[in-house]
Amino acid sequence: MQHFWVVGTDTDVGKTVVTTLLMRQLQKHDLQVTPYKPVQTGEVCENGHCYYYDTAMYEKYSLQSLKQENLNGYSFKKAASPHFAAQLEGQQINVEYLLQQIQLLQQANDVVICEGAGGLFVPIDTYGENTLLDVIVQSKLPVVLVTRTTLGTINHTLLTLEALHARNVEVLGLVFNGDTGSRMEQDNVKMILQHQELPYATIPKLGDISQIVDYSISHTSLFERLVKYETIIN
Repeated sequence: MQHFWVVGTDTDVGKTVVTTLLMRQLQKHDLQVTPYKPVQTGEVCENGHCYYYDTAMYEKYSLQSLKQENLNGYSFKKAASPHFAAQLEGQQINVEYLLQQIQLLQQANDVVICEGAGGLFVPIDTYGENTLLDVIVQSKLPVVLVTRTTLGTINHTLLTLEALHARNVEVLGLVFNGDTGSRMEQDNVKMILQHQELPYATIPKLGDISQIVDYSISHTSLFERLVKYETIIN
């Protein structure tokens, strides 16, 4: 069984959009798929109702019934780095607990998609002993990297890929998110792929996450790579 992380070059690059999209696309291939957000921060309260955006999107757009208790390890109200959000609530994130949850989910599902928080070097515990990258390495799972198409993405993407390669983390492919089709964006994508030839998918700038219902990446080299992995391993 092939399970993987969806990680980003930074915060707000569209990891949740990509996680939700990949979840739906793989579910259409008759695979039991669950997303998992080890740590989520930033509670949203609207009209007397409070929720966390990431796991709410999973539940709303999944094609399969999801168990709420399997979607998340820790949730903190403050929109901040996991270690600081936990500290504000007098809590400590237990990395071993997160790894155990990931292991249990792998045993119960064909595909587990773990969504990261922020970038690779976001601190996970209060003492700064573990970053997201450390958790990824310990999980022994490959990653799909989500990045922007806008100015600055070449540097951010290549640095992130260097960090992953340095820790021997397999990169299944790239997702270029938020593309508007400009010449600069096209050149950014071209230059990144020239340096790192990887399977990829490009997602246009969506007005709302609900548009993923009608969007497909099944024709992309990234999705072909993911499906190939599932076919080989299953």
